[in-house]
Amino acid sequence: MIQRRASKNPHAEAEQFRRRALLGFVVVALCLIGLGGWYFKLQVIDHAEYATRSEANRIKPRPVVPGRGAIYDRKGRLLAENVPAFRLDVTPDKAGEPQQLLAQLGQVIALDPEDVERFEATRKATRGFRPITLKLRVSEEEMARFAVDRWRFPGVELVPYLTRRYPYGDLFAHTIGYVGRIDEKDLETLGEGNAALTHIGKTGLERYYDEALRGKVGYEKVETNVEGRALRVVGRVPAQAGTDLQLSIDLDLQKAMVAAFGENEGSAIAVDPRTGEILAMVSLPSYDPNLFVNGISSKDFKALNENPSRPQFNRLVLGGVAPGSTLKPLIALAGLDSGLRRPEDKVLSTGMFYLPGTRRGWGDSHRGGHGWTDLRKSIAQSVNTYYYRLALDMGIERFDDYMTRYGYGQPTGIDLTGEIVGILPSPAFKMKQRKERWYPGDTVNISIGQGDWKVTPLQLVRGIAGIADGQLRQPHLVRQTRVGFQDAWAPVVPKPATPISPNPAHVQVVREGMMGTMQPGGTGFAMARGAPYLMAGKTGTAQVASRRGTAAVNPKSLPMHLRHRALFVGFAPAEAPTIAVAVAVEGGGYGGSTAAPIARKILDAYLLGTMPEAEPLEGAGGVIEDVDGGGAVAPTPGATGAPSAAPATMPAATSAAPAAPTATPPARERTP
Repeated sequence: MIQRRASKNPHAEAEQFRRRALLGFVVVALCLIGLGGWYFKLQVIDHAEYATRSEANRIKPRPVVPGRGAIYDRKGRLLAENVPAFRLDVTPDKAGEPQQLLAQLGQVIALDPEDVERFEATRKATRGFRPITLKLRVSEEEMARFAVDRWRFPGVELVPYLTRRYPYGDLFAHTIGYVGRIDEKDLETLGEGNAALTHIGKTGLERYYDEALRGKVGYEKVETNVEGRALRVVGRVPAQAGTDLQLSIDLDLQKAMVAAFGENEGSAIAVDPRTGEILAMVSLPSYDPNLFVNGISSKDFKALNENPSRPQFNRLVLGGVAPGSTLKPLIALAGLDSGLRRPEDKVLSTGMFYLPGTRRGWGDSHRGGHGWTDLRKSIAQSVNTYYYRLALDMGIERFDDYMTRYGYGQPTGIDLTGEIVGILPSPAFKMKQRKERWYPGDTVNISIGQGDWKVTPLQLVRGIAGIADGQLRQPHLVRQTRVGFQDAWAPVVPKPATPISPNPAHVQVVREGMMGTMQPGGTGFAMARGAPYLMAGKTGTAQVASRRGTAAVNPKSLPMHLRHRALFVGFAPAEAPTIAVAVAVEGGGYGGSTAAPIARKILDAYLLGTMPEAEPLEGAGGVIEDVDGGGAVAPTPGATGAPSAAPATMPAATSAAPAAPTATPPARERTP
């Protein structure tokens, strides 16, 4: 039986099609709306984010390190400069296996084991996409060899940069200091924005003014291809060049100061008492700061550290010595200002001084005594008895108060880091250090600069410059600064000066006593003989080992570490001072025979323009021995120091040092 096929219903099928078409249209419309919304989000809402991502794939930021500020002397001569150099940078992610790379690269460029060790340590602590410096100084011959084989070393680049150079080497090592390579600790201090820097100031002015000298890092926007190679620079935020410094130091006087010491060790400083500007300052022996710029070798570092003369030790700001008789002018001024003494008041010096009820005494520099002594004579002939009695009359509290006013026991504020405050002896200090109370004999000891005293050459010269000018000023090294490419120099204004005494007449009496030191009968007359200008000064001898009773001590017979420290402070011309000096010679014997002649050479170089011969000057005849504290007192604590070794020969100066007008350093160009 044949089944009949159902007839079609055109109307029903048409209705079904319409429903399906409508549903498909709605679905397509919804998809189009969703796609449009997604495109809107990408193109409008998230445009900034994706544009940045796209740009980052094509544009790479590259830091631009500024040129470090230059340092000039007062006449415009470069003391610290930047010179072009090339370093070898390695990007670990692109360079391949490190050991194989170093082995192959070592056949082209000489790699020091210390450089390799430093590279390995940095590589392990740094992300692989960041370049790491493998060698800081690449010679021209090495650059030529590398250029031939460069294709063999992907991820290894020669990068131009500016490196620091100190043209005068050890002449300014303790003043200017040096820069060194940045380590992880430095990066933490500097912050992420300075990660591109390779060097930072480590010592001296380089450290104190580091933030100003290094400037501010800029960057370039560099377009790169898919392989990461630079195509062109599309934008730049310029780096801010470092600040230039012009110092108050005179290069010629600095050379003369070193030559004046000859083979002696010690320190010296010269200032302009009218301004507080430091004219020259040396700590001897010294060292070459260029050794540290790009990493000192183990051999050189070991040689410096094992040198018993400690060439790296800055005696100017870190070295403390007993001041000896160089304190007497200031103690005399304190006696006048306190009302305890008048200039004409006299004390009898018999050669020995005894406290009531004691049998042990303190001696004078003349074993037979100086007779009746007023203030002027006490300074000129360095009469200890005058100061023994004055300090006892003042009492330790008032004594310390005046010494604090003159700047002892506190930093001078010089623009160098690490300055020590020294030691101003006091009952509190003695109790803290030795758990002992203060005795009158302690007051006697400190009245002539012995005992627990410890002062720096900076404190000595500040005090004596205060007597020369009547004002206590802050010693400073930088006269003016210049920022970036600007031609105008801005003067550096130090702290305001303070009067050293409320009575200028008292200061003048002390000056007259110091002038008497340089006249016949004074402890410094042999040094002043023949000078065409009038000078004022005070010799000093800080004993390390005391003499017994009236027995003389020949310092030449003692081992170096027990020899007296020779000291001298003074200024010239006495009637209108333009320079004040302080000299401390380690193991020098007596101030009048060793330190004073060195000071004379420095003064002659500045005032007359004569360069001293680079030879040690032996003691001159006719000098009154200026030995402090010659009584039957045990060796004074605080007066000893580290043993000194055989003196190191300093290079002789070769040019004259005439006093010339101050020059302004010329404008300079910098290569970022």
